[in-house]
Amino acid sequence: MKHLPKHLQPRWRYLGVGIEAWPDADLTRGAFQRELWFAAQNLLGDVGSADADLTVLGFRFGGGVGETVVRARRGHADEARAALACVDDVGGDPIGVRVRGVSGTVRACEERYLGGRAGHSGKRNVAFEDADRTAYSRDGALDVRLPSGFAGATQLDFEP
Repeated sequence: MKHLPKHLQPRWRYLGVGIEAWPDADLTRGAFQRELWFAAQNLLGDVGSADADLTVLGFRFGGGVGETVVRARRGHADEARAALACVDDVGGDPIGVRVRGVSGTVRACEERYLGGRAGHSGKRNVAFEDADRTAYSRDGALDVRLPSGFAGATQLDFEP
Protein backbone atom coordinates (compact mmCIF):
# COMPACT_ATOMS: atom_id res chain seq x y z
CA MET A 1 0.00 0.00 0.00
CA LYS A 2 1.39 3.39 -1.00
CA HIS A 3 1.73 6.35 1.31
CA LEU A 4 -0.44 9.38 0.74
CA PRO A 5 1.18 12.37 -0.94
CA LYS A 6 2.35 15.00 1.55
CA HIS A 7 -0.45 17.43 0.69
CA LEU A 8 -3.05 14.75 1.55
CA GLN A 9 -1.50 13.58 4.84
CA PRO A 10 -3.27 14.70 8.02
CA ARG A 11 -1.82 17.69 9.87
CA TRP A 12 -1.45 17.58 13.65
CA ARG A 13 -1.17 19.92 16.62
CA TYR A 14 0.52 18.85 19.84
CA LEU A 15 -0.63 20.04 23.26
CA GLY A 16 1.84 20.11 26.15
CA VAL A 17 -0.16 19.03 29.22
CA GLY A 18 0.76 19.17 32.92
CA ILE A 19 -0.91 16.74 35.33
CA GLU A 20 -1.19 17.06 39.10
CA ALA A 21 -2.65 14.58 41.59
CA TRP A 22 -2.24 13.40 45.17
CA PRO A 23 1.22 11.99 45.89
CA ASP A 24 0.01 8.37 46.19
CA ALA A 25 -1.86 8.40 42.85
CA ASP A 26 -0.76 5.82 40.32
CA LEU A 27 -1.60 6.96 36.79
CA THR A 28 -0.72 5.17 33.57
CA ARG A 29 -0.78 6.28 29.96
CA GLY A 30 -3.54 3.80 29.09
CA ALA A 31 -5.84 4.92 31.89
CA PHE A 32 -5.30 8.60 31.02
CA GLN A 33 -5.92 7.88 27.31
CA ARG A 34 -9.16 6.04 28.13
CA GLU A 35 -10.46 8.93 30.28
CA LEU A 36 -9.53 11.43 27.57
CA TRP A 37 -11.44 9.42 24.95
CA PHE A 38 -14.50 9.17 27.21
CA ALA A 39 -14.37 12.92 27.94
CA ALA A 40 -14.06 13.76 24.24
CA GLN A 41 -16.89 11.40 23.31
CA ASN A 42 -19.18 12.83 25.99
CA LEU A 43 -18.35 16.42 25.07
CA LEU A 44 -18.00 16.27 21.28
CA GLY A 45 -20.05 13.20 20.40
CA ASP A 46 -18.91 10.21 18.38
CA VAL A 47 -18.28 12.10 15.15
CA GLY A 48 -16.54 15.05 16.83
CA SER A 49 -14.25 12.90 18.94
CA ALA A 50 -13.33 10.73 15.94
CA ASP A 51 -12.59 13.86 13.91
CA ALA A 52 -10.37 15.35 16.66
CA ASP A 53 -8.52 11.98 16.95
CA LEU A 54 -6.93 12.65 20.36
CA THR A 55 -3.90 10.51 21.21
CA VAL A 56 -1.64 10.58 24.29
CA LEU A 57 2.10 10.52 23.52
CA GLY A 58 5.12 10.45 25.86
CA PHE A 59 3.32 10.07 29.21
CA ARG A 60 5.38 10.61 32.42
CA PHE A 61 3.94 10.59 35.94
CA GLY A 62 5.41 10.13 39.41
CA GLY A 63 5.22 11.67 42.86
CA GLY A 64 1.93 13.39 42.18
CA VAL A 65 3.10 15.35 39.11
CA GLY A 66 3.37 14.43 35.48
CA GLU A 67 3.30 15.65 31.93
CA THR A 68 2.35 14.39 28.51
CA VAL A 69 1.85 15.40 24.91
CA VAL A 70 -1.64 15.07 23.41
CA ARG A 71 -1.93 14.92 19.63
CA ALA A 72 -4.98 16.42 17.89
CA ARG A 73 -5.85 17.12 14.27
CA ARG A 74 -5.14 20.63 13.08
CA GLY A 75 -8.20 22.81 13.58
CA HIS A 76 -9.31 20.82 16.64
CA ALA A 77 -6.94 22.20 19.29
CA ASP A 78 -9.79 24.06 21.02
CA GLU A 79 -11.89 20.90 21.18
CA ALA A 80 -8.87 19.02 22.57
CA ARG A 81 -8.44 21.68 25.28
CA ALA A 82 -12.11 21.40 26.18
CA ALA A 83 -11.95 17.59 26.38
CA LEU A 84 -8.82 17.79 28.57
CA ALA A 85 -10.64 20.22 30.87
CA CYS A 86 -13.35 17.58 31.36
CA VAL A 87 -10.86 14.98 32.65
CA ASP A 88 -10.96 15.22 36.44
CA ASP A 89 -10.55 11.61 37.55
CA VAL A 90 -8.32 8.77 36.34
CA GLY A 91 -8.71 5.33 37.85
CA GLY A 92 -10.45 6.72 40.93
CA ASP A 93 -7.71 9.31 41.61
CA PRO A 94 -8.74 12.97 41.28
CA ILE A 95 -6.39 14.92 39.01
CA GLY A 96 -5.83 18.42 37.75
CA VAL A 97 -4.94 18.96 34.10
CA ARG A 98 -3.39 22.11 32.64
CA VAL A 99 -2.60 22.75 28.97
CA ARG A 100 0.74 24.56 28.92
CA GLY A 101 0.74 25.30 25.21
CA VAL A 102 0.14 24.13 21.64
CA SER A 103 2.80 23.44 19.03
CA GLY A 104 3.09 22.17 15.47
CA THR A 105 5.68 19.45 16.17
CA VAL A 106 6.30 17.01 19.02
CA ARG A 107 9.88 18.21 19.40
CA ALA A 108 8.91 21.88 19.73
CA CYS A 109 6.14 20.96 22.19
CA GLU A 110 8.52 19.00 24.40
CA GLU A 111 11.20 21.72 24.30
CA ARG A 112 8.85 24.61 25.03
CA TYR A 113 6.27 23.18 27.40
CA LEU A 114 7.65 19.98 28.95
CA GLY A 115 10.89 18.71 30.39
CA GLY A 116 10.67 18.81 34.15
CA ARG A 117 8.61 21.97 34.43
CA ALA A 118 6.32 20.19 36.87
CA GLY A 119 8.57 21.16 39.79
CA HIS A 120 10.51 19.37 42.47
CA SER A 121 8.80 17.39 45.17
CA GLY A 122 10.01 16.38 48.61
CA LYS A 123 8.81 14.71 51.75
CA ARG A 124 8.88 16.12 55.30
CA ASN A 125 7.15 15.88 58.67
CA VAL A 126 4.83 18.67 59.81
CA ALA A 127 2.58 19.40 62.77
CA PHE A 128 -0.99 19.34 61.51
CA GLU A 129 -4.18 19.00 63.57
CA ASP A 130 -2.12 18.57 66.78
CA ALA A 131 -0.19 15.58 65.44
CA ASP A 132 2.99 14.85 63.52
CA ARG A 133 2.08 14.00 59.95
CA THR A 134 3.89 13.26 56.71
CA ALA A 135 3.63 15.97 54.06
CA TYR A 136 4.73 15.99 50.44
CA SER A 137 5.97 19.40 49.31
CA ARG A 138 5.79 20.65 45.75
CA ASP A 139 6.50 24.26 44.72
CA GLY A 140 5.25 25.85 47.94
CA ALA A 141 2.23 23.57 48.30
CA LEU A 142 1.99 20.74 50.82
CA ASP A 143 -0.15 17.62 50.64
CA VAL A 144 -0.59 16.37 54.21
CA ARG A 145 -1.40 12.68 54.68
CA LEU A 146 -4.40 12.16 56.98
CA PRO A 147 -6.09 8.91 58.00
CA SER A 148 -8.94 9.72 55.59
CA GLY A 149 -6.72 10.75 52.63
CA PHE A 150 -4.84 13.97 51.86
CA ALA A 151 -5.37 17.62 52.72
CA GLY A 152 -3.89 20.42 50.63
CA ALA A 153 -2.03 23.20 52.43
CA THR A 154 0.54 25.95 51.80
CA GLN A 155 3.71 27.00 53.61
CA LEU A 156 1.72 29.87 55.20
CA ASP A 157 -0.48 27.32 57.03
CA PHE A 158 2.58 26.15 58.99
CA GLU A 159 4.39 29.49 59.60
CA PRO A 160 4.01 31.02 63.09
